[in-house]
Amino acid sequence: MPPVVAIKVDVDTDRGTRLGVPNLLRVLKEFDVPACFLFSLGPDNTGKAIRRVFRPGFFKKVSRTSVVSLYGVRTLLNGTLLPAPHIGRRNEAVLRQTRELGFEVGIHAYDHFRWQDYVLTMKPGEVSAEFEKARTEFTRIYSSPARTAGAAGWQTSAWGRAAYDAAELLYGSDTRGTYPFFPRIDGHVFSTLEIPTTLPTFDELMGRPEFPDERIAAHYLSLLREDRLNVLTIHAEIEGMGKQALFLDLLKAFKERGVTYQRLDTTAESLLKNRSAIPVREVVMDTIDGRSGLLATQAASAG
Repeated sequence: MPPVVAIKVDVDTDRGTRLGVPNLLRVLKEFDVPACFLFSLGPDNTGKAIRRVFRPGFFKKVSRTSVVSLYGVRTLLNGTLLPAPHIGRRNEAVLRQTRELGFEVGIHAYDHFRWQDYVLTMKPGEVSAEFEKARTEFTRIYSSPARTAGAAGWQTSAWGRAAYDAAELLYGSDTRGTYPFFPRIDGHVFSTLEIPTTLPTFDELMGRPEFPDERIAAHYLSLLREDRLNVLTIHAEIEGMGKQALFLDLLKAFKERGVTYQRLDTTAESLLKNRSAIPVREVVMDTIDGRSGLLATQAASAG
């Protein structure tokens, strides 16, 4: 059997929404590849992320991935020296076009910076309110509620998952792992299916001596599994902008390999027909090679 790949697109910034998303829509349509676009819907406070300089591995990642050239100086000042543009209000046409073209859409965050940096320390009511702002903006734009969400920076908590359950989402995609599961955090099992990202992201490989650009596509091919769904997270600001050519190379390599694609909502609907067969796994904060800080990850065993 050929490998099966599902692609989700994290859209973090105003610039990524305005420029990166239309680029990805054209490429994905050209290759007839479905994808789930997860949008940041509120203020773009990317500039405030400078506070992450104190995290282990932050400087190393910044130097490897050429953050300034990928994101642009303007974006890196948003929310600090420059006002934070409101992504949802400024880019309604792009967001609507994404769904009109047949792509799945969902929530990445309201304020990407606030969720990624503070969700683990927020009080329950604060988490609920933050997610509700994203849901309200999503409904305003699409005139229907979101069916999925994927946390900014792979940062989630028990209160975040409780917000997903309260919203009756079809599924979430907050973690790194190997196969779909029901998440357990602090002893509580949540009812919203989790479909984790299984493959590394471009920015976790870029700039490393063992992964020059010309070897990245081959590396992805070596990681594909034929016995389970391979979930690849891409970014509008990277694969949709500065690394478009590299993403094209990857899609061409996938095509030559005979890769088939699957929508994440279709995957969730199929799995949920037999909920009892879906395993429960602990969500633990752990490191991921090539990324700074701790991320929500799927525990290897039931625990």
